[in-house]
Amino acid sequence: MVEPTSTAATQGDGGRGLITALVVLAAAACVVLLLWFIGNARQDPYLKATLDLQGSTEHGGQLFRINCAGCHGLAGQGLLGPELIGISDHQRDQRLIHQIVSGETPPMPSFQIEPAEMADLLAYLHTLH
Repeated sequence: MVEPTSTAATQGDGGRGLITALVVLAAAACVVLLLWFIGNARQDPYLKATLDLQGSTEHGGQLFRINCAGCHGLAGQGLLGPELIGISDHQRDQRLIHQIVSGETPPMPSFQIEPAEMADLLAYLHTLH
């Protein structure tokens, strides 16, 4: 004798399959958005121009002493602003550039500098250890 399958049991299994499919679809959409975001960040003309340059640590040090040392200390040890020693070890250059030009964490001002000067400043920040 063949027993009929329960309609509720069949629908329950189909429901789990639908949920699994939606979760997979949502995960795929997140990956696509992340890749798109990363790709667009690399397309930013200012970022691209800055990251394509080899900065001068000497000039970057001058820029740091003029613009940054008042808050971050002459050696990047931190004063009013946070310590910058080893900053390039745990922050990507794109994030550092964004922080410098946006000044989005007060009292940090925003700095609008040419890509060559930003490359110099980044080169200097890489020396702070």
